[in-house]
Amino acid sequence: MACFLVVAGEAAVTTVVQKVIEKKEKQPGSEIKNISGLSWSRKLGWLNKMLWGGTLLLALEHVWHGEVVPWWPFLTAMENPADIAPMLHEMATVGGAMAVTVTVVWVIMVLIAEARLKASAKVNTAGTGV
Repeated sequence: MACFLVVAGEAAVTTVVQKVIEKKEKQPGSEIKNISGLSWSRKLGWLNKMLWGGTLLLALEHVWHGEVVPWWPFLTAMENPADIAPMLHEMATVGGAMAVTVTVVWVIMVLIAEARLKASAKVNTAGTGV
């Protein structure tokens, strides 16, 4: 029904956070430390791409099935007051689970990327005799 709105909400928040962090990273003497070589704004960019891409696909799927329409109230579940409670339940359970799952996958992805960068740095320093 409207589970994609939860993911879209998280995407909107993380996009704002990414823009704020990008601005802080560009300032001289930035307080944001970049230990692994991957900036926080870049990592958040990955999360944003995953969230916005998922939102787009889910929204298209909901349009395809007639759950989202181009006229008010846009969500067919909002037309009947009896359908609002199940819609909110679905948003909380399914939408919340999707948002958490995408975020957990992103955390794992960031951890793997940082581990690979650290391993690559060790190999490069070992090969130079430093």
